[in-house]
Amino acid sequence: MITIIDYKAGNLTSVQLALEHIGFDVEITDKPDRILSAKRIIFPGVGAAKAAMENLRDLQILDAIKAVVAKGTPFLGICIGMQLIFDFSQENDGTPCIGLIPGQVKRFQPTNPLDKIPQMGWNAVKIVNPHPIFDGIEDGSEFYFVHSYYPAPANAEHIIGQTDYAGTTFASAAGKGNLAAVQFHPERSGRVGLKLLENFCNWEPKC
Repeated sequence: MITIIDYKAGNLTSVQLALEHIGFDVEITDKPDRILSAKRIIFPGVGAAKAAMENLRDLQILDAIKAVVAKGTPFLGICIGMQLIFDFSQENDGTPCIGLIPGQVKRFQPTNPLDKIPQMGWNAVKIVNPHPIFDGIEDGSEFYFVHSYYPAPANAEHIIGQTDYAGTTFASAAGKGNLAAVQFHPERSGRVGLKLLENFCNWEPKC
């Protein structure tokens, strides 16, 4: 069973359908006790950092996320679900986040008018630190992105994959122990995205 956290940030159905397509049972929940007892968790979402953090607090999910990660449950963040695992986001004039991986989330500052913000579309991910979620996926494979802000981990050892956009090389995949996260949307990235989701669902972290 794969547990998807529902913190009213949208995009849950597409993740659910992708997981069911590759043969996994799915539970969507906003209940802290269900999150704490989950065997494997996906933390997806679209939207703004401040509203998402407020929803996590209002639903009393924040402490459950910290606890379930601390006890070693495999955990995957997607899009804003990646951004929120860092310490701080520049979005909404500055938003303190969960702090599971040291670092910040910054806004793109393009100098070329052809570099549109948000980035919307396909872009390559270069693997810099091999990780089981990318097993069987060719280095440089393209995934689907929609975002105006990008993760900047404080420690290079936490960067799994990098992507270039708007004059910036940013961490498009990051991880620490049983926690992995991607800025792109694997559920919207065709065959390679489904492979990444399958890899996560079969991943047994050593932590």
